[in-house]
Amino acid sequence: MKHEHQDMRHKMPDMAHTHHDMSHDMQSMGHEHHDMNDNMQNMNHHQDMAHDSHMMHMGNMNRELVVSLILTIPLVILSPMMGMKLPFTVTGIPGQPWLVLLIGTILFFYGGQPFLQGALTELKAKKPAMMTLIALGITVAYVYSLYATVIQILQPSHMLMDFFWELATLIDIMLLGHIIEMRAIMQAGSAVSALAQLVPKQAHVQHHPGHFMDQPLTNVQLQDVILVKAYERVPVDGVIINGAPLLDESLLTGESAGVAKAVGMVVVGGSKNGATAFTMQATATAQAGFLAQVKQLVTRAQNEKTAIENLADRVAGWLFYAAVGIGVLTFVFWTMMQGFAVALPLAVTVFIIACPHALGLAIPLVVSRLMGLAAQQGLLIQNRTALEQVNHVQFVLMDKTGTLTDGVFTVQRVLVEQNQYQETDILRIAAALEQGSTHPIAAGIMAAVTSALPSVVDAKMLTGVGVTGIIEDTQYALVNYPYALEHDVVINEAHYQTLVAQGNTVSLLLADDEVIGLIALGDRVKPDAVKFIEELKQMQLMPVMLTGDNEHAAQRIAQLLGISDVHASLKPQDKITLVTQYQQQGAVLMLGDGVNDSPALAKADIGVAIGAGTEVAINAADVVLTNSNPSDVIKLLHLAKQAKRKMTQNLWWGAGYNIIALPLAAGILLPIGIRLDPMVGAAVMSLSTVVVALNALTLRIK
Repeated sequence: MKHEHQDMRHKMPDMAHTHHDMSHDMQSMGHEHHDMNDNMQNMNHHQDMAHDSHMMHMGNMNRELVVSLILTIPLVILSPMMGMKLPFTVTGIPGQPWLVLLIGTILFFYGGQPFLQGALTELKAKKPAMMTLIALGITVAYVYSLYATVIQILQPSHMLMDFFWELATLIDIMLLGHIIEMRAIMQAGSAVSALAQLVPKQAHVQHHPGHFMDQPLTNVQLQDVILVKAYERVPVDGVIINGAPLLDESLLTGESAGVAKAVGMVVVGGSKNGATAFTMQATATAQAGFLAQVKQLVTRAQNEKTAIENLADRVAGWLFYAAVGIGVLTFVFWTMMQGFAVALPLAVTVFIIACPHALGLAIPLVVSRLMGLAAQQGLLIQNRTALEQVNHVQFVLMDKTGTLTDGVFTVQRVLVEQNQYQETDILRIAAALEQGSTHPIAAGIMAAVTSALPSVVDAKMLTGVGVTGIIEDTQYALVNYPYALEHDVVINEAHYQTLVAQGNTVSLLLADDEVIGLIALGDRVKPDAVKFIEELKQMQLMPVMLTGDNEHAAQRIAQLLGISDVHASLKPQDKITLVTQYQQQGAVLMLGDGVNDSPALAKADIGVAIGAGTEVAINAADVVLTNSNPSDVIKLLHLAKQAKRKMTQNLWWGAGYNIIALPLAAGILLPIGIRLDPMVGAAVMSLSTVVVALNALTLRIK
């Protein structure tokens, strides 16, 4: 996780080796996180209620589908399909018309209730769409069937075709489509519920100094001191106040390696502790921590609709107007030409055919497939609306540290300044001095040494400068460049400037106030980052680096990756400005992981967060890469493009045939003896539904 002082550190690389404990920065971020929690906490209750309402609505639709399917069975047995008796059609039962009418009425008002209510909402907003089209189809089918049944009862010799079969199957299919879509969306919510199970139900809270008592997690308050025992999970977000544990954060960040923590560093609820117990201070309650905020983000995503779904609504709106217009014209024209008896069935057929069964499954089946495939590939899609822009993306803007690089300092080069020393000597002495420090510079040097370290006597930390100590009667010091200048230490400026120009942070090792070696440390490029940039270029997408680091550091990484467009020394506002500038030329995908990336992620057409950047995942990202792998963006782009293509194809299969079917149903060829037989219309409807389902299943990761 990056910190706020990183910009200054990279503008003056030498100053980075100040040995100012990074935990202070992390703690500041923890407080920012806590402030954000406070701001969002008031929203929690309402959003949880909305989520519960969504679950309740889905439960209602499940019941409505079950009841509708039960009612459909006798209805299809007792009612002919568009006037045609099938082999299993039963006739001759006393009171059969009344029984069919009763079942159809219950089905219409109970099973069709969601669509009737939805249509009312759309019509009030003066935006007829999918619900209005469905409501038109089932209402016309029911009203005309009611009319046909009454006429049949009053005048048995005057047989009229009813549409109870179509009423039942249309309601069933549309309910099924909505349930499939809601279940696909709720998968993300289920993932959050699974994460919530990782947090213990109780926490060991300090009531008196040194005395801890178990209490329910819901009772944990801000600033409570909590004991986390060995191998337990961290109950809430907080800051370590005692101990130096090794935490497994893989389930939260995707990082499989253990993360070393120290006093003052942030810990996230759900992390698993290692063998070292520690105490922490809660910076968030269970209701406002990391997992709670993920739930809020998912809840918000559940209530959003993708642009292609809006296109589906627009298609439904066009069909609604077409059906109403053509249906009215059909009724008026044929009433004038051949009378009411001929005109009414033709108009009714137009209204019913305009709402094909396949339209209710066109989008939900693809959405369900998309969400499932994405989850398998480590892509948590939080805002499907943003993915509509995938075909317009021309620029992929990305942060450097933590996104393209590991965000971990490693030794890049060691220069020996006195012949009696070897590179290994320089590193061993420096590592011995750095023992016990939690600074990233110290961690990088320690990681570069595998042999035993010499003993250090009288080790001291020089605040803001470095460390000193005595090894075998020699006074050594590992310091930064300003310290050396201030104390008139002779430095090989050419060597030093060469290392700095390569984007490194440089520390100087002194022996009795003489420079004996230079240690250059820099960030390490992620293993798959080079391939990721190459694949972006192959897709005709332009990679752009945005970073708060200095120009030298940025250019070094950019050259390794093959990125030519680099913007360095940026503040968060600068990143927003650049995103806006690139958006004037084409859609922008922003990839980042840190708090400072959040505004740019929110501004971009598609914001993608590295899984380790928890604040970003909570606040700004449209998609989270749970494996923290930047190359997963390639999978995302391919999958989103395929999904959009499948949705468009399904809309054509589900509704496109109306271009031919509606005029035929209206009797345009009736003068030459050709009309759309209701059975043919029903067969085409069924065929399009099968095609839509099969087409959705072909969505896959290539």
